[in-house]
Amino acid sequence: MTDALSYQHETAQEMRTAARVNRRRFLTVTGAAAALAFSTNLPTAHAAQIRPKDITEDPFTLGVASGDPLPGGVVLWTRLAPRPFEPGNGMAQGDVTVHWEVARDERFARVARRGAATARWEFNHTVHVDVQGLDAGRVYWYRFRVGSWTSPAGRTRTAPARGAALDRVRFGIVSCQAYHQGYYTALRHLADEDLDAVFHLGDYIYEYAVNATGGDRAYTDRTLPSLFDRETVTLEDYRLRYALYKSDEDLRAAHAAFPWVVTWDDHETENNYAGDTPENGVPREEFLIRRAAAYRAYWENQPLRLLQRPSGPDMRLYRRFHYGRLAQFDVLDTRQYRSDQAYGDGWQTPGPASEDPARTMLGETQERWLLDGLRSSGATWNVIPQQVTFSRRRNVPGDGYKLSMDAWDGYPAARERLLAGAEQAGADNLVVLTGDVHVNYGFDVKRDFDDPSSRTLGVELVGTSVSSGRNGSDRPASYDNQMAANPHMKFFNGRRGYVTTTLEPQRLTAEYRTVDHVTTPGAPVKTAAVFVSEAGDPGLKPA
Repeated sequence: MTDALSYQHETAQEMRTAARVNRRRFLTVTGAAAALAFSTNLPTAHAAQIRPKDITEDPFTLGVASGDPLPGGVVLWTRLAPRPFEPGNGMAQGDVTVHWEVARDERFARVARRGAATARWEFNHTVHVDVQGLDAGRVYWYRFRVGSWTSPAGRTRTAPARGAALDRVRFGIVSCQAYHQGYYTALRHLADEDLDAVFHLGDYIYEYAVNATGGDRAYTDRTLPSLFDRETVTLEDYRLRYALYKSDEDLRAAHAAFPWVVTWDDHETENNYAGDTPENGVPREEFLIRRAAAYRAYWENQPLRLLQRPSGPDMRLYRRFHYGRLAQFDVLDTRQYRSDQAYGDGWQTPGPASEDPARTMLGETQERWLLDGLRSSGATWNVIPQQVTFSRRRNVPGDGYKLSMDAWDGYPAARERLLAGAEQAGADNLVVLTGDVHVNYGFDVKRDFDDPSSRTLGVELVGTSVSSGRNGSDRPASYDNQMAANPHMKFFNGRRGYVTTTLEPQRLTAEYRTVDHVTTPGAPVKTAAVFVSEAGDPGLKPA
């Protein structure tokens, strides 16, 4: 069985298990909401066909993207949007045929695969092409055509063969790109890096209103429509918000440069929601309708396979990728299945409610999937891209400290199950990738965070935000307290930017890349710190 077919078989089996869980859930108290959410905004009849020659304006205003690379394939994405800041993208209510091609060279002289796909009105004229039959571990270029229009070209790379012996894998880590809090300067610099893939760890969009001048961007050369100046709630709201974000040329450049592997956090739906529990006091059934709209718009606007397409308010986003024998990537979803935050969320003193062994961050099915995957992994590096801070993070030294109830500190029993499972699996070189907190951290992942001398199982690389939190500072106000309170914390920086990570058979190298300002464009990028962790002897050390 080929790598691609093996992946599809394994994923299909997992999806069937998830579907059985979802069907049971559908018949519970939330079933009515799920049914309503699934039917909302779906067409009632087969859509008409749009003639490509009737598209008289450039439909590729939101660029192209690729993602979820396999040894023999990759997902290609685009969205037809001649007028992206209007409901419906400026497209008629109908389906349209879009042609695509993948080439071995950037001039498209040596085309490897080509075909046609349908941009469906019901999916907001987004296109997801699951290209198969490509060579493993090589660079390709791709583009789309409709009528007389040709998209910008994108560059992508397939994953290496499952059993390949690799010298290195290099990837980027990004998260948290609030449009209204700054420019995407970090993504422009990211596009110039030499990477195999990018992992986006959540908060791709924010639900908050964006005013006519783009918030802290303070535009003087344009005026944004008033339809952005409200919180996202409906499917139309979320679709328009993705259009606003993808209109940014730096985000488009970073998508066109590399394949992305994405996972969400909270703001793609609503701040700090937990499972089917909203941030505010709205009924859960009402929130699930909103969640269904948010999940659907997320799938529509990301380079994800058909297997990830949501069913009402449920969407299977956790999944696994292999890069030869060098690395296994287990991408997690820490939002959809978690228990509600203890003690009302925020930074709180831990106690019986947060330390309840029954509390879950991943849900039973995903947690079992992760631990089974670690047990069967033969990779040198076991990488877990996920959303919220995994390592313990006390806010002050000594007694009287508080912990973040939204992070893994609010779910210590779930963290213990993961650490115990990783230890039993012999997954010594654990690498946790994290976003969410708008700062750079570097942690040693301790087997027992209460004992600084306990075994180090791996490292956690927390990447700062692209723009969220505005400009930031090299030493945030909490720097001294957190560094003193957490001896396993090896690095703390509060600027905007991204992290690049190189995996080799002998070591991991992490480079924290930062920019000094994002409220005005054009900041240069610099390397704030470089750390290494040796295979077989994990722990961050300055390079």
